[in-house]
Amino acid sequence: MLKQRIVTAVILAVLFVTAMTLISAPVFSTLVMLAIMVAGWEWSGLTKINSGRARAVFMLTLLAVLLVANHQLDVYGDFDQQLSYQICLFALVLWAICFLWIQGYPSSTILWGRSLVIAGIGLVFLLATWIALTAIILFDNGKWLLLLAIIVVVLADVGGFFAGKLFGRHKLAPIISPGKTWEGFVGGLVLQLALILGLTLYLPEVAIIDIAVLVIPVALLSVVGDLFESMLKRHSGVKDSGSLLPGHGGVLDRLDGVMAALPMFWVLLFQGSVF
Repeated sequence: MLKQRIVTAVILAVLFVTAMTLISAPVFSTLVMLAIMVAGWEWSGLTKINSGRARAVFMLTLLAVLLVANHQLDVYGDFDQQLSYQICLFALVLWAICFLWIQGYPSSTILWGRSLVIAGIGLVFLLATWIALTAIILFDNGKWLLLLAIIVVVLADVGGFFAGKLFGRHKLAPIISPGKTWEGFVGGLVLQLALILGLTLYLPEVAIIDIAVLVIPVALLSVVGDLFESMLKRHSGVKDSGSLLPGHGGVLDRLDGVMAALPMFWVLLFQGSVF
């Protein structure tokens, strides 16, 4: 299982970096819509919407909001950074609310457990993920910054997985995700500190505090994204959102941390990153 998980992760990483490097930023952004749509289909399965017609409506709605956003933001022209910032900021407010729901689970399901509510949350998060990715890659040095954002999420996940396996004793959220531990959480943070140190050595002109202010909040919110999807799966009674990625589950299972992290990364960049 671990070997399969690693092989799939390596293949995904190679495909992602190759496509990001060889394809222009606007075209890459458009291609990412396909992944968002796949994740959207998996999200519709977590809403407990059993009707094929209702799931089709959800998918058509998601496609419509993505196309409208693509037009309004003028991805192929003069990209509207201000509008993208406002949408991502709204998504972060919703993520803050979700964090409270995670803490209050299972009692909090009375607030978010209805199918229409989960569907609406999914539309916001999936849209904000695509917008944040597009905004980052269209930013100055955007491809490197997008790679950095993904690395932050990956390190949080890898550190959490291996530190949890080796040292895990105290459950982080036992009701939602019994496999996650505080030791794993700390392991993810240790890798973030190593990343911050590495960036400081590579970019000596950038203050370590500036790098930390960018990296740490993104890493922390990626954990919230992971826990929120785990809560949805627990509520829906499924182990994985899908089976498309061997060893990982579905596309949504790989995007859960990214969905929360990228909007935060973009908001921090827009507000005045040293990068």
